[in-house]
Amino acid sequence: MEICKEFGEQIQNIKDRKPLVHHITNYVTVNDCANITLAIGASPVMADSVHEVEEMVSIASSLVLNIGTINEEKLISMIKAGKKARELNIPVVLDPVGVGATAYRKEAVDRIIKNVHLDIIRGNFSEIKTIFGLQGQGKGVDSEEIHSEKEYMEEAIYVAKELSKKLDSAIALSGAIDIIAEGDKVAKVFNGHEIMTKVTGTGCMSASLIGSFLGAKVEAFKSAIFGTASMGISGEMAYEALKQKENQGIGTYRVNIIDSIYNLNYENICKRAHIEVEG
Repeated sequence: MEICKEFGEQIQNIKDRKPLVHHITNYVTVNDCANITLAIGASPVMADSVHEVEEMVSIASSLVLNIGTINEEKLISMIKAGKKARELNIPVVLDPVGVGATAYRKEAVDRIIKNVHLDIIRGNFSEIKTIFGLQGQGKGVDSEEIHSEKEYMEEAIYVAKELSKKLDSAIALSGAIDIIAEGDKVAKVFNGHEIMTKVTGTGCMSASLIGSFLGAKVEAFKSAIFGTASMGISGEMAYEALKQKENQGIGTYRVNIIDSIYNLNYENICKRAHIEVEG
């Protein structure tokens, strides 16, 4: 499949370019995000002080924003860095962690969207659907009312496509089957393993991987696909490695994910990637 071939080629592109990915992220997963960025061949920087974010993003290839441990100072830094990135045509990824949990998180995301052009928004179904509702486009059944995979897929694709059109951003919606949408284009990524939900930060790391592809000058739609699929494939490889020895658990699995990203190459991507693209 052509998309898988290009995916494999872009992994090498990242290693050749070594893009600098500026993160303003959360302190729970910051170390994993830095290591996963290094593992794929990019270079991470974690700078969130309002006094330096504009200068730092000016030398970066992409910007990743993550609201997992949001506070007012960090939000101001995100908006300041995002505006500077837009001025310099540097692509931006937003990971709206737990946006539906509190009113402040909703307000924070709304302020970011109003002030920063986002090339990609990456989140789970609940997070993406919350943003969809914030933008006045809510429609369709609530997630708890979805009783079949078919209903879920229809709802997820509809929300992702319409939000993409509304915000002029690619949407990466994670789930058992990951959905990536940009306008009327949709991709489904079938890679991954259920044990990934037992490890904190796989979503945050996915945003870092997406930012690495963006920093290597890959277009937003494909960056979202390739970053998402990279995490899914590494989750599968990490589980296979985990089962080779006894008495290993999720701590080892977390390390295996980073090792698997480091070992991604053209051959294992072409063998493993399960991606469908429509439109």
